[in-house]
Amino acid sequence: MRYLFKHARQLLQNGETEPCELLVEDGMITTMAPVISDESACTIDCMDQLLLPGFVDVHVHLREPGGEHKETIATGTTAAARGGFTTICAMPNTNPVPDNPETVRQLLDRISRDAYVNVLPYASITKGLKGDDLTPIKELSGMNVFAFTDDGVGVQTADHMLRAMSEAAANGMPVVAHCEDNSLVYNGVVHRGDVSERMNLPGIPSLSESVQIARDVLLAEASGCHYHVCHVSTKESVRVIRDAKKAGIRVTAEVTPHHLLMNEQAVTADDADFKMNPPLRSTEDQQALLEGLLDGTIDCIATDHAPHAAHEKAGGFRDAPFGITGMETAFPLLYTYLVQTGKVPLKQLVDWLTVNPAHIFQLPYGTLEEGGVADFTVVNLNKEGIIDKHALSSKGKNTPFQGWHVQAMPVMTVVGGHIVYKEDVYD
Repeated sequence: MRYLFKHARQLLQNGETEPCELLVEDGMITTMAPVISDESACTIDCMDQLLLPGFVDVHVHLREPGGEHKETIATGTTAAARGGFTTICAMPNTNPVPDNPETVRQLLDRISRDAYVNVLPYASITKGLKGDDLTPIKELSGMNVFAFTDDGVGVQTADHMLRAMSEAAANGMPVVAHCEDNSLVYNGVVHRGDVSERMNLPGIPSLSESVQIARDVLLAEASGCHYHVCHVSTKESVRVIRDAKKAGIRVTAEVTPHHLLMNEQAVTADDADFKMNPPLRSTEDQQALLEGLLDGTIDCIATDHAPHAAHEKAGGFRDAPFGITGMETAFPLLYTYLVQTGKVPLKQLVDWLTVNPAHIFQLPYGTLEEGGVADFTVVNLNKEGIIDKHALSSKGKNTPFQGWHVQAMPVMTVVGGHIVYKEDVYD
């Protein structure tokens, strides 16, 4: 079956738009032109909206298996599609952990059965995410895993990380790291700074993140591994990564929408929807993150989508788990508060969500071109709304952006030529 997507507009390098239509067959874009005529194709009217490559999120938590009360592969990928994401990379903090061939096979089977978008699963660096014995990296590298990470916990010993990086490098695989030195966390639940003092809560110092990144970039240099830093949050971390790149070390990094758009001053009450790890940092850190994106120190934006059940987040900062949801709200928030405010060009924002993550991980996604996979999203730049956590498709309603005004909503998402999300206006 051929599908003809009519009356769309594509984004050019200079930020302007021009008419664009797509002819899709067998999941691939066969023709891309300002006007296409094909009476035998099933025609879908894009209503003069913006056609963008499908967003790529290299950092999400789908919780399944083991945490289905928080999220499932089905609900998480539904949320992804609604947010315009066509490819997501699922972290391994599940039960069981994908740390051996059998659990990886079982996870891949679940994804094949239940996912609405492309899901690329991580395998863990250490067995059970315990930081001790390494997983069989060589064997798992041949099983369609995306990369290796113990996300949620930092690998505490340099020896373990060096051996993991060396094995990953030998098999052409990246190591992706949640960077946190546990000896410097001090049971913190917020950033150590104004908010911890104001609310009398234990604080997490910035040094707990940056000191481990500094260690790891030297290990990456020694091993020749592609090393990717998760959710960078501090100005010191940005400086370390910038210096490492200047030294020729193969390091890449991501930042989240919430660390770009918020800082510790947003925490005004004991509301665990504002509890995430790393925590919201200072205004100086927030500014350094945007500067790092703009100068290429930070390569891409990833949501760190981390859903939790409502009763788990009801306990306040001291008792609730870390994490917030993010895939459904990411693009509208970033467009509204970065593009509309003149801080970032639209084309640059789109690149951080598409071609950049695809490029650094050598994925066949993130672009719109003839002969390429038909993964794309249609965005109504003029559509406005208010973020309502109760209306989210994700099981997790834990967002700190409740009530924020946003603009630029994804209204249709296509994966492999199939419509996986379509706003009611198209029905």
